[in-house]
Amino acid sequence: MRHSAMAAGVIAVLAASTLVAQGQPVASPRDTTRATVGSAMVLIDYGRPSKRGRVIFGGLEPFGKVWRTGANAATTLVTDKPLTIGALEVPAGTYTLYTQLNKDAPWKLIVNKQTGQWGTQYDEKQDLGRVDMTMESLPAVVEKSTISIESGRLKLAWDQTASSVTIASK
Repeated sequence: MRHSAMAAGVIAVLAASTLVAQGQPVASPRDTTRATVGSAMVLIDYGRPSKRGRVIFGGLEPFGKVWRTGANAATTLVTDKPLTIGALEVPAGTYTLYTQLNKDAPWKLIVNKQTGQWGTQYDEKQDLGRVDMTMESLPAVVEKSTISIESGRLKLAWDQTASSVTIASK
């Protein structure tokens, strides 16, 4: 059963990747982060927009709104075993990640049960839950939006901002 959830998630990720127009440069190419978290295999598929001289947070991505946590098709999280992200228990399966961008408060990572949609098609009623992220100003600009899993943390970095939250297998 767990392998079928992982397979379904991988198929969804591959299907989203086929949306890219052939033969044309891609402004926000798809990328994938894979990690082993405890005994869980975790995959995150997302679009990687570039800064390209723009003001990102509070500009291109306004504060006070839910951001698709990447570009184009929704950002997909797939896990073959239950996880704990922050204080949120996440069963094995496929999810969409969004981020609530706040100006004067920690951002919130949103784990949403709706999958396979375009990134801007957010349905709050499908939220599994939200967790506060730790915020950090970066000394140098990160040109391309990056999602990584390292040292027990799921981390988002773009422009001069990084946000992260703990991630562990149950």
